[in-house]
Amino acid sequence: MLAFAGLVTIVCLLVAVMSKRLSPLVALIALPIIAALLTGFGLQTSAFIITGIKNVAPVVGMFVFAILFFGVMTDAGMLDPIIDRILKTVGTRPTRIVFGTALLALLVHLDGSGAVTFLVTVPAMLPLYTRLGMDKRILACVAAMAAGVNFLPWTGPVLRSSAALHVPVSELFQPLILVQLVGLAFVFACAWGLGLREERRLGLGAGMPASEVMPQRTLTSEEEALRRPTRFVANLVLTVVVMAVMIAGWVDPVVMFMVGTVLALCLNYPNVDAQRARIDAHAKTALTMASILLAAGVFTGIMQGTGMLKAMAEVGVSAIPPGHGSLIPAVVGFISMPLSLLFDPDSYYFGVMPVIAEVGRSLGISPLQVAQASLLGVHTTGFPVSPLTPATFLLVGLCKIDLADHQRFTIPFLFAASVLMTLTALLLGVF
Repeated sequence: MLAFAGLVTIVCLLVAVMSKRLSPLVALIALPIIAALLTGFGLQTSAFIITGIKNVAPVVGMFVFAILFFGVMTDAGMLDPIIDRILKTVGTRPTRIVFGTALLALLVHLDGSGAVTFLVTVPAMLPLYTRLGMDKRILACVAAMAAGVNFLPWTGPVLRSSAALHVPVSELFQPLILVQLVGLAFVFACAWGLGLREERRLGLGAGMPASEVMPQRTLTSEEEALRRPTRFVANLVLTVVVMAVMIAGWVDPVVMFMVGTVLALCLNYPNVDAQRARIDAHAKTALTMASILLAAGVFTGIMQGTGMLKAMAEVGVSAIPPGHGSLIPAVVGFISMPLSLLFDPDSYYFGVMPVIAEVGRSLGISPLQVAQASLLGVHTTGFPVSPLTPATFLLVGLCKIDLADHQRFTIPFLFAASVLMTLTALLLGVF
């Protein structure tokens, strides 16, 4: 009975969210409450909800203050000198241009937003691609690879995994650092190779004057007013310290980002009104994701508290041949990137992954390994080609290419990166 109720709830969640009949927030809260009431748990459902919210509270806090921290740093112009230096260095060599595209996208994606990454990277690099006649599919592909492989502790998939399975972000991310470095090495190798291909196709190479097609990057008057160029070094040091301490696990991530946000505001905008304005400017983004994560706490709290997840896992365990349970993380890793084309982030991380993790737990596999395998592709490397994510349409729109052309060109590279990282994780014993 509970297994069937759980399955129906998850299917309804997937259908409601993917068909856009309900927003993820409404579906994650309303559907499990209805399921719990129909299965006879009554007012006990309230206790399940509170437990679920308590479990995700640190993740919610981390995300809110991560958005504020990186928002303030971007407003203060910490990335401006780096971006300008990249644009000055790439010149007119396609190899440098494509390599610089990957580096720029990687750095901008530090704030964890794919949309922001594409909004900064594509307009900055597109004039070079256009004037030299370079294939704009390469611009979209390289930006997608750099943003996709660069899954960080404060990005959506990591936070969703942590909230869904109630595991610390540091435990999820730390074992994947070397795996991610291998993936990034692959990204830059592909970028260099694609640049060489364009050089041969266009007959371009060394010796061309770098000033010939130098792109110009301009800021609005509002952006100029917010910049604090004299505090670049201080902001860079603060960012490095916050990230290093958090990734090392010396201080809980939510605490580190709270302290970092306070220091960033005091350093760059000591005036109280200016601080309030910076918080207001980034509040919408922070509140949107925080509300989704709290709703996810409701969903997972009810699914676990009622025993639906456990019941579904028991049914799943009975269907797996003896001795094959250890293959679950590897299988998830190898198919994780294509899953981005089938499920949106909320549906997978809050609906599908907990069931897989519970099946694995019943067979002696840590849920942590299932989450780590998922992170190697599901809406990390997969999000920039998924028709279920708005950032995909933003990317192809900015590059002025068709979605189908982008998918045909980019999916093989993203899938190869996901498979390579999965193989690396297996070789390193991550799962």
